[in-house]
Amino acid sequence: MARPKRGNPIHGWLVLDKPKGMTSTHAVAIVKQLYDAQKAGHAGTLDPLATGILPIALGEATKTCAFAVEGEKAYRFTVRWGAETNTDDAEGEVVKTSEKRPSPAEIEAILPRFTGEISQVPPTFSAIKVNGERAYDLARDGELPVLEPRTVLIEELKAVEHPDESTTIFEAICGKGTYVRALARDMGRELGCYGHVTELRRTQVGPFGEDVAVPLSDLEEASKLDAAMDFLKVKLLPVEAVLEDLQRINLSPADASRVRRGQSVLIRGRDAPILTGQAYAMSKGQLVALGELSKGEYRPTRVFNLG
Repeated sequence: MARPKRGNPIHGWLVLDKPKGMTSTHAVAIVKQLYDAQKAGHAGTLDPLATGILPIALGEATKTCAFAVEGEKAYRFTVRWGAETNTDDAEGEVVKTSEKRPSPAEIEAILPRFTGEISQVPPTFSAIKVNGERAYDLARDGELPVLEPRTVLIEELKAVEHPDESTTIFEAICGKGTYVRALARDMGRELGCYGHVTELRRTQVGPFGEDVAVPLSDLEEASKLDAAMDFLKVKLLPVEAVLEDLQRINLSPADASRVRRGQSVLIRGRDAPILTGQAYAMSKGQLVALGELSKGEYRPTRVFNLG
C-alpha cells in the first residue's frame, strides 16, 4: 500500500524576492514549509550575496522549471575596482590589487567586447561539478578546480552609474549559464585594474519580474495570520505562467481526458493543420499538458495533474 504524500497538493509559481545572505536551497525550504507543499524546486540559483528574483515552483509547476531556467535573466550589479577576490565577490579574500581606476570612457570602450556570445570561465567558487563534486566544495578544501571556458550570451550590458572612481553600477541581460561575478572579474582584468562584485540583484527571470515578486518577510508575516493560507495562495501564479512563449491550444473536455491518458488528439478548426511545434494545452481554464503539434494532431509529452 502506497504511503500518502506529506503536505498539500499546491501547484503554481511563487516569484520570491530573495533576501541577501540566504542560499537558494534554504529559501525554497522555507517557502515549501510555509505552504506545506508536497513538492518544491527553484529555477536558477542565486548566490547568498545576491538578492532578487528566485522563481520557486510548487507541485506540478516543478515540471516546467526548465522553461524558466532557459529564459533570459536581467541583473543590476555593482563592481568595485582595484581588487580581485578568490570568489569574485565581496565575500572572498583579496588575491590581486591595483592602484589604477578606470575612467567612465574606458569602461564604455570595453563593453562591446563583453556583449554577444563570449567565452567565460566560471568562478572557482561555483556550483559547477568537477568529477562529481561541486567546485565550491573543492575550493573550500584548498583545491583549485580547473574549470573549462564556456560560451555564454550577454544580450545587453551597460554602465548606468559611477558613484565614485572605484565603483560602477551595471545592468545586464544574459542568457543561461552566465556568471555575473565572472563578468566583473574579466572586465577588471581587461581594464587592468581588477574588480569584483559588491552588490548583485536579479531583476528578471524569463517572464517573471520585480512587479510580481514577493519579499520573504511578507510571506513570513502572513503565515502568522488566521487566514494565512488564503494570503499565501493569492501570491501564487498559475503553472502556465512560465509558458507564455509557447503556442496555446484549447481542448474540449473529451479531448482533454484523452490527452491526460497520454493519447494524441486531432486539432479542429480551419487553421489547425498548419500549427506546428511545442504547445501547451488548456481546458476550462486548467493546464492539461505540454506537447507537440504536427499535421493537425496534438501529441502530449508531459501531462499535468492539477485536480
